[in-house]
Amino acid sequence: MITVQSISRYDKIHSTAITIGTFDGIHVGHRKILERLINNAKVLGLKSTVLTFFPHPRMVLQQDVSIQLLNTIEEKVQIMKSLGLDYLIIHPFTKDFSRLSATEFVRDILVNELKVKKIIIGYDHRFGRNRNADINDLIAFGNTLDFQVEEISAQEINEVSVSSTKIRKALEEGDIRRANKYLGYRYMLTGTVVKGKGLGRKLDFPTANLSIVEDYKLIPKNGVYVVSSVINGKTVYGMMNIGVNPTVAGTKRTIEINFFYFNQDLYGKKLQIDIIDRIRDEIKFDSLEALKAQLGKDRETSLSLIPK
Repeated sequence: MITVQSISRYDKIHSTAITIGTFDGIHVGHRKILERLINNAKVLGLKSTVLTFFPHPRMVLQQDVSIQLLNTIEEKVQIMKSLGLDYLIIHPFTKDFSRLSATEFVRDILVNELKVKKIIIGYDHRFGRNRNADINDLIAFGNTLDFQVEEISAQEINEVSVSSTKIRKALEEGDIRRANKYLGYRYMLTGTVVKGKGLGRKLDFPTANLSIVEDYKLIPKNGVYVVSSVINGKTVYGMMNIGVNPTVAGTKRTIEINFFYFNQDLYGKKLQIDIIDRIRDEIKFDSLEALKAQLGKDRETSLSLIPK
């Protein structure tokens, strides 16, 4: 799959079948649409193409710093790569881009740059400056500029929307099993290992402290989770705490992973953490000894939940 950060003057793209959207989470509902796109492209001899935008339009137009997304852009690329798409176009979303008229967007980007021959799009899709054009306008453009438009039904769009809402709610409630069911894969956190306070090592449970720079990434509810990560080509399991370490009067939210049967220096290494299950809420203990005893129990619980 070819990933293109900007399509300006990109002339290597062949005739395409395109769908457009943010596809946050790329969950099972999204995948039905993407499978339809890929199958259409194969039948018509076109290249299957997803056109998405980054930053999220709300970050730019509304300066919405509270927006929480299920995927970082890096995670989105990784998941899309596994689906068999030909092209993933990540177009920079800017205020200037948002001011393009519907005609400019369709003619200059979809037709001239991306060589679209078919668009598969939601019945409620709106585009162009002030989002003033709809699917009927797109069909009219297609008749003039020689491309077909296939509508995704209200029922399918509603399924996608409901799934996204349920995933976010499940993560906020700590129901990782439900979130993973809707996603069709394990929810992931991607970040770099940084130095922490060393508390875990003092308790004989050394941890890798994960720093996630993308502040728009949705972090699940505080608590203890069973996780896995591929490190140097091998799958390593562990337990992860998300929270503020109340036992030592912590105030800053951290993400710390204790890997099982593993003892390597991970500082500065980028890791993807896949979340398997949730064990418990974060608890304030009366002493470090009580915390250490609980960590031992958490480890045994985690080991019992690791897929055989």
